[in-house]
Amino acid sequence: MSKVEDFLTKEEEQAIVEAIRMAEKETSGEIRVHIEKTTSKAHYDRALEVFHDLGMDATELKNGVLIYVAVEDHQFVICGDKGINEVVPADFWDCTKDVMATQFKSGNFKQGLIDGITRAGEKLQHYFPYHESDTNELSNEISKG
Repeated sequence: MSKVEDFLTKEEEQAIVEAIRMAEKETSGEIRVHIEKTTSKAHYDRALEVFHDLGMDATELKNGVLIYVAVEDHQFVICGDKGINEVVPADFWDCTKDVMATQFKSGNFKQGLIDGITRAGEKLQHYFPYHESDTNELSNEISKG
């Protein structure tokens, strides 16, 4: 499977968007998923570039989380902004990646993404609880490159 369009069905994409919406319901944090075919850059560097391109570094509390997937490369990265990275345990993103990788290895891409979104959402809810004045600063839709 090397095409971005074939990575997830429309129904799976909608389930992921719904998982983002639910994860963000109780937090001021923002979660995005970006999927692209491949990159010639180091995957972490490319994820940071996408993080910036999507405006995720412009959230008020610096609490955005990006799950970046390079389909053809069989690689994914989780990037948290400064605010969330300062408060989660040092191994949190690695543990989250392990949970996702277990699903990915079985071909369960939708469930892997939902598991990662859910874990990120739980930490965002803990450290950045929802306030009445919060607005959804970024789209919940999956971006593609």
